[in-house]
Amino acid sequence: MKTPGAFYKPLAIGAPAPFREPPVSLERMIHFVPPHMEKMRAKIPDLIHKVDVILGNLEDAIPADAKTDARAGFIQMAKDNDFGETGLWTRVNCLNSPWFLDDLLEIVPAVGDKLDVIMLPKVEGVWDIHYLDQLLAQLEARAGLSRPIMIHAILETAEGVKNVEQIAAASPRMHGMSLGPADLAASRGMKTTRVGGGHPDYAVLSDADGTGARTAYQQDLWHYTVGKMVDACLSCGLKPFYGPFGDFSDPEACESQFRNAFLMGCLGAWSLHPTQIEIAKKVFSPDPAEVAFAAKILEAMPDGTGAVMIDGKMQDDATWKQAKVIVDLAKLVASKDSELAAVYGL
Repeated sequence: MKTPGAFYKPLAIGAPAPFREPPVSLERMIHFVPPHMEKMRAKIPDLIHKVDVILGNLEDAIPADAKTDARAGFIQMAKDNDFGETGLWTRVNCLNSPWFLDDLLEIVPAVGDKLDVIMLPKVEGVWDIHYLDQLLAQLEARAGLSRPIMIHAILETAEGVKNVEQIAAASPRMHGMSLGPADLAASRGMKTTRVGGGHPDYAVLSDADGTGARTAYQQDLWHYTVGKMVDACLSCGLKPFYGPFGDFSDPEACESQFRNAFLMGCLGAWSLHPTQIEIAKKVFSPDPAEVAFAAKILEAMPDGTGAVMIDGKMQDDATWKQAKVIVDLAKLVASKDSELAAVYGL
């Protein structure tokens, strides 16, 4: 472990100092774009105003013979557009692939000044973060960047989940983590081909009634892992995210999975299809009625101490903290979304 004094020092001479407090940004959906496809790059100017984060995907779902084109396409789309308050990320290829090094060596010098976050797949331990951390510092110094690029880790191996707490604390570059359910299912030997969501066979049975009938209640395959990821992230001031939901034909199940993650503490999810953008926006923006009630609590307890009764419910220091989480998120949403700002009255 680094000493506290060394933790925030740049890892290369001339590299920008790491953030001591990560930037505050709204990231309800991380929208994936395949940058090797020109017709998709042409949609970027319109997408910038619809999503919170645009991610140029270089890894899974990009054919091996299109990796170089995807990298070049991402650089081009970064150069061609002004992203404003919308985040610009890329998911690079995994560390043991033949494309990872060129991803970094070409992207950082070309568009590192526009790039907010690098998403690193299949992170298994602190060693993966330390390697990318040092490499980024060297490239930032060489490119003369004034702002550090952050790292977002994907949890998609059993070893990564086992080491999640150490990964979260590995570097001041850490932005957050996403659950990668498909690769994680394979790594764990889980018997499912679904990309996220539940499974009808993962259930518990009720006791038999008088006729002997029993009801099966489907359970959440990812509850334990999401909870573990949220605890690791929030204890280090990072942002947890649900990852992909692969069944585009089932928006109800997608919304349910996103909502479970939101209630457990996740701040956003991946959108792989345009229909999932509005689902994520709806789910990861707090409910107006909940915001109104939370605002009542904060107004009734200005200093966050004591206890009061509101609408027949007892509120104290702990519920004040819960209310503040909701109101703070609503204010962040309102700062970007004028329609919801009007609804929230903020």
